[in-house]
Amino acid sequence: MEILVALVGFIAGVLAGLFGVGGGIVFVPALVLVLGLTQLHAEATSLLAILPTVVAGAWQQNRYGNVEWRSALLVGLGSIAGVEGGVQLAKALPEDVLRRLFAVFMLLVAANLAWRACRSKSAYSSDDERV
Repeated sequence: MEILVALVGFIAGVLAGLFGVGGGIVFVPALVLVLGLTQLHAEATSLLAILPTVVAGAWQQNRYGNVEWRSALLVGLGSIAGVEGGVQLAKALPEDVLRRLFAVFMLLVAANLAWRACRSKSAYSSDDERV
């Protein structure tokens, strides 16, 4: 079981480094579907498990000069302010409602990303294609 848990962490780490995701997109579904945690326990565990990933990813991205510190600080402060309300709401909702809301949220995010990807122009023109 410990190997499976570590494998989930490894995969989440790769995806976090590649796409900047981890907690909601990888950890929560894996903890529910693979490890059998409840939705609420998976969300709570994900919040703690993501901390090492966040620290390592932010440190590495900062080395490359990719961190926008002002934006990160504002988003972080907003997240701290909002997380308590989210936790209280998650605790108040029935498990099946919480799981459905999470699924709807993930579908909306995926649809938005797909819409933006289809509407955006290629990063490279045909004259400047990378090999």
